[in-house]
Formats: sequence, structure tokens, C-alpha cells
Amino acid sequence: MSTSYFSSRRPLLCSLLLLFSNSHIVSPLYLTIPSQRRRWQPFSVLYSSSSSSKPPSEPAAVVDMNVYNVPYETAVEQWTAELLPQTAMQEEGIYLGVRDKKNTMADTVSCLIRKAPSTNSGGLGIELFEIAGGRQDGVGITIVSGLVPGGNAAATAAACILPGDSLVSLEVLDPQGKVFFDPIVTECLGYDKTVEAIASQLPSDWQIIKVTVKRLRRKPKVTVELQFPQDEPVSIEIFAGENLRRAMLVRGVKLNDELARRFDSGGSGNCGAEGTCATCVVSVVQGAHLLSPQGLQEQQILQKNPRWRMACKATVGYRQQEGQLKIRINPRQWV
Repeated sequence: MSTSYFSSRRPLLCSLLLLFSNSHIVSPLYLTIPSQRRRWQPFSVLYSSSSSSKPPSEPAAVVDMNVYNVPYETAVEQWTAELLPQTAMQEEGIYLGVRDKKNTMADTVSCLIRKAPSTNSGGLGIELFEIAGGRQDGVGITIVSGLVPGGNAAATAAACILPGDSLVSLEVLDPQGKVFFDPIVTECLGYDKTVEAIASQLPSDWQIIKVTVKRLRRKPKVTVELQFPQDEPVSIEIFAGENLRRAMLVRGVKLNDELARRFDSGGSGNCGAEGTCATCVVSVVQGAHLLSPQGLQEQQILQKNPRWRMACKATVGYRQQEGQLKIRINPRQWV
């Protein structure tokens, strides 16, 4: 259960002067962080898109996720803040969310900003735009509106930090990539609190900063043409990541093939998506690459029919791909 923290928005265009302009830098930006805050930990690989949910053996995505980025104006309208309860994955707190959860997702992106010799500046060079705030506790939503030409971010991370992103955290790294300080957390802070958090904690002698942002993207979809033995084809849209069987059942497609025989017993009957009855088998006419690979059990059961897939074991939009998938329902009934 989540609670939206904002019913209205307060636009306020601001440039992060404290963090990019030598003529505007104030002393808090260069305060040394107390030694007790220093810590060391192994540096993990940075991803161009969030991938923590993938198994370690999963190959890198073949799709550039930036093709799904929403326009800046859409991001301004879609960002929201939500109070979320504690789970096994996160603490209770206020987190960035999205208004249109059906079609839009908040992805996590990590970037490296390096202090460029050509800039002669200790600032980040990021322009910010507050789209919600004005609360006494400092809670708000601040997004990136641009990068300062010639600044450190523009010089070393221009392709990674984009307008519409919202800063989540910053970590100072040493030359070997180890985290040098506790993260500077900026998620769901208004403009003033964001500037205060960064300016008061960012050391002047930083060389590399890992910046984590959240980015709004539309959810990729696959157009699926369903071909039936006796009826006219029907086209539906399925989001990447959805289970094929479940997606079709939710949309009213009947899958129970009366001619199917269970792999485990040889009888009939629905196994409840266990992958043993084969009543949900479909024949792939086009777009097999848009489905997740077969597991060993599915390969054994369907080895005599290489074009067949168990809908209960197939995920649509494998590796976040979009495209057109054509399948035949109840292939045993086709003449």
C-alpha cells in the first residue's frame, strides 16, 4: 500500500549554482567529511539500466533501454512521491514513484562523473528543477533540467544523466572504484534540501562520483497476433516481462486444449501452470526470439515439435525487446 505525498505541484526552475559555478561556490561545498563517516567496500559494476532482478548468469540486455525514455514534459507530470512500508528489500520511507503505473516504470541508472581538468571546477554541473515541494520537512521532487556546458557532468557523463532524471544518491569513489563515503541520499528531497545535502557533504577533493538517478521509461510492449483453428485472428498487446499464459487468460483467451495429454500421467486435465499438461501449448509462427528460452523440461516435452511453446513457461518481451509475435492457439486442432 502506498500513499502519494503530493496532490499539487510547485514549479520552480533553479540552476544548481552551488555545484557548478566557481563564482558562486560557497565554503560548505568544500567542508571535509568527518573521518568516522569514511568506509571502504568493494565497488560493484555500474549498469546502464537497472538489472538487479536478473540472475548473475543472464547476458546483458540487447536493447538500449534509453529508447523507452519518456519525454521531459511527461516526466514532469508523471513523477510522484510515495510512502512505502518496510519490506525485505527496503526500509520504510518516502520513495519516488510514477503516476501511470500501468504504462510507465521508474528505472534506476548509475553514472560516473569524473572531475575534468578542463573545467577547473569542483562542482557537478547539473541544473535542477523542483516540481513538488514547499514542505517544512524538505520532502519534494527535484529533477534534472539540464547539464551546464563545460561542467564536469557535461564533460564526462553527458550521455548518462538526462533531463527528467531525479537524483537518488551520490557516492564518492577512490581511483580504484571503492566507495569512500556513505552515500549522499537525495531521493524525494526538494530543491533546497537537495542542494544542502550535496553542498554540505561533498568533499572538495573528489575525483570520481557515482551518481544514481531514477529515470521514467514507458514499459516495452509486444504486439501478439493470436491465430485460432476456426476463428479470425485477434491482436493483443502484452507488456515485456509478462507470462504468456497468464496474459492471455487475463484477456479472456481460452487455452485448454482438449486433445492435450499430460506429460506426467498421460491423462488429461489442467496442471495449473506446472508445465506438465501441455494444454496451454501454442505454435510460434513469428517472433520466437521475443520469448524467453525454453527450460530443460519444456524442451523434453516438446522435442518433437520445435515450434511449440508452453505458454505457462514463456515470458514475453525477452530482454525487454519489442516486436510482433504471431502464435497459433491449440495447435493440435489445426488441420
